[in-house]
Amino acid sequence: MQVGNGSCMAEPSLDYLICLTKLFVDWIELENVEDYLNCVAYLLWVFTPLIIVFILPFFFIIFFYLSILFLHVYKRKNELKEAYSNSIWDGARKTLATLWDGHATIWHGYEIHGLEKLPDDGPALIVYYHGALPVDYYYFVSRVILLKGRTIHSVGDHFLFKIPGFKPLLELFNVLHGPKEECVKALRNGHLLAISPGGVREALFSNENYILLWRNRTGFAQVAIDAKVPIIPMFTQNVREGFRSLGCLRFSRWLYERFKIPLVPVYGGFPVKLRTYLGDPIPYEPNVTATELAKKTKHSVQSLIIKNQRIPGNIFWALLERFHTGHKED
Repeated sequence: MQVGNGSCMAEPSLDYLICLTKLFVDWIELENVEDYLNCVAYLLWVFTPLIIVFILPFFFIIFFYLSILFLHVYKRKNELKEAYSNSIWDGARKTLATLWDGHATIWHGYEIHGLEKLPDDGPALIVYYHGALPVDYYYFVSRVILLKGRTIHSVGDHFLFKIPGFKPLLELFNVLHGPKEECVKALRNGHLLAISPGGVREALFSNENYILLWRNRTGFAQVAIDAKVPIIPMFTQNVREGFRSLGCLRFSRWLYERFKIPLVPVYGGFPVKLRTYLGDPIPYEPNVTATELAKKTKHSVQSLIIKNQRIPGNIFWALLERFHTGHKED
């Protein structure tokens, strides 16, 4: 070390940083540096896939906030027009719908089957399976706006309204957090309304077996009965292969059950094939109870899953479906 220091000090023209680098290399020897670099390269190679699958979901969060930023700019630009027009936000809604639909097409080859079962006008209650990150539902709402010119009202969990900055986006797309009377009111006003009875619980703790976690919920059925509207079941193929949640973690389960905090790691963002299927409408029947209607609806959604989804879900096969048009094999 003293020899190295002497040689460095003997060359006053050397930059101080170069001098330190030379001392460091002389100390650990060049072959050790190569070993360290090889080790770092190996660790990066091993952990890169793991890093990617946990980073990709953040890109969707960024996409959300870019949408919100667009709304703020749009609002500032159209402040005067807004005072004279009730439809000023139609442009913003269609612009964001176009962006989300473009992402759906490019990243997932997104398709909707049975769109003709959705009425062109008049109310209906859409009941769907909730993915870990329900990007399929965002895509569905966007495409319905573009193809049918209708904005679906949605029932969202309370925690959505507590996320910083999300309020403008929720208002633009008519997201409700209840109560039941508001849902009935939206339907009686002629709107489409969508709800996932499994909600956040299903998003976090369902898995690649696509188990419906509805418990004994019948509120959605009572809403349909009170509003006298049909129920349209809906399911998106491979939604659990696009994003998955680590709901098997005991601490996350305890945290949600105790405090209703949805703190469960989500990974994915894989460009799997997504196909949304709409089932046959379940018509309103005045003599059917909410419990009976809830069971019938659950059976319809389960039938869509069984018919269209490979169980257990497989990310590799879901990726391959991007390259062929085949559906689930019997």
